[in-house]
Amino acid sequence: MTDETLPALTRFGEFVANCDVPAAARRAARDAVLDTVGVALAGSVEPAARMVRSLADEEGGAPRCSVLGASARTGAGWAALANGTAAHALDFDDMCFVSMAHPSAPLVAAGLAAAELADAGGAALLDAYCVGFEVEAVLGRVMNPTHYEQGWHATSTLGTLGAAAAAARLLGQDAATTVRALAIAAAEASGLKESFGTMVKPLQAGLAGRNGVLAAMLARAGFTAPDRAVDGAQGLFVAMQGHARDLGDAADGLGRDWEIVDGGITVKLYPSCAATHPTIDTLLDLRAEHRFTADDVEAVEIGVDAVTPTVLIHDRPRTGLEGKFSMHFCAASAVAHGRVDLATFEPAGVSDVVTRDLLPRVAMSVDPSVGVDQPPLTEAAVTVHLADGRRGARRVRGARGYPSQPPSAAELDAKFLACAARAVSPPTAAAALAWLRDVERQPAVSALPELVREPVPA
Repeated sequence: MTDETLPALTRFGEFVANCDVPAAARRAARDAVLDTVGVALAGSVEPAARMVRSLADEEGGAPRCSVLGASARTGAGWAALANGTAAHALDFDDMCFVSMAHPSAPLVAAGLAAAELADAGGAALLDAYCVGFEVEAVLGRVMNPTHYEQGWHATSTLGTLGAAAAAARLLGQDAATTVRALAIAAAEASGLKESFGTMVKPLQAGLAGRNGVLAAMLARAGFTAPDRAVDGAQGLFVAMQGHARDLGDAADGLGRDWEIVDGGITVKLYPSCAATHPTIDTLLDLRAEHRFTADDVEAVEIGVDAVTPTVLIHDRPRTGLEGKFSMHFCAASAVAHGRVDLATFEPAGVSDVVTRDLLPRVAMSVDPSVGVDQPPLTEAAVTVHLADGRRGARRVRGARGYPSQPPSAAELDAKFLACAARAVSPPTAAAALAWLRDVERQPAVSALPELVREPVPA
């Protein structure tokens, strides 16, 4: 068979098992792992993460793997579920606009668990992250935007296969075993955008990590699965409403071209849905330029692409989780206080009188000229009307933290330390940061959870 007629999973399996990962890809993965561990520590104190961790304590299997920031150990699947949920609990984890997913929460959660099972080092963890990222990117090019627009949460659907690829790589599986792992993962994949603004959204990231580990472990045990699970007549591409029904040329560059290097990862500098970030950036800049306050604002008009309203589904949020998926709330907070940070989505931030008073003055609507030839969620047209007749208007593509405006090492470090401080002491956070900065040379990934093994506050 030619490459074009090979089952998609055969091509993925060969790539995952045998590719050589370039240094540039490893460097990108290092920063992604660092950022994700930080947001996972921050998210570990959130109610959703605590509930999952509590259930893992009650129901978990053999104590083989670690939950970041906690003292107890649990089974590999439970550890991946807990860490993946924590990493996505604040919606502060990174984004990829090819897969339309938050890649790192499932990849890192599955990778940490599989690395502990395999007694692997940091370089192996980074390689596993990279192959999982690339599998997700190929699937994203084939399936999006249709898949995402129809209501599927790609962080969980595509993330399950990415997590399985990462786990299979760490467990040293050959190409045939990896194919089975990915086929099992395709059957497990799920996740709904209707969950946005509730605890189920971060749970779906955790489930992707857990299911990826489970798929790889079942494949290792000899579990059988269909090699056309992705591109068969009733496979993933068809069942989950992919834009295309076969790989086409989307996988031709596997092992040669690396999306993680060429396209990059979007690092979040605001703990809210990525679709809010171009607008937040613009409003913060306009506020500084025109020196207005909330009292000066008559109206804020935000033009977006047609996908954005399917994601930002709460115009009058009642909770912090809903606020993260509210353009109205994020815009009002940026105007009212000149910042959008973790405190914005705490109860006091959600009930803030100045922000709430601004909400009726914020309008979001679809602008047909926005998003043309751009990835969904990445462009906005923002206009601020002031009471004195002034008008500030700007069209923006992307935001700070995007690959075109990447955060500096100092900004990444500052974000990590601020996030980690929610769960561990400053000396522990600093030690973890130093370890992660040198992760490629670390001989055992298991040393990281030991380093941050402080009891998470009850």
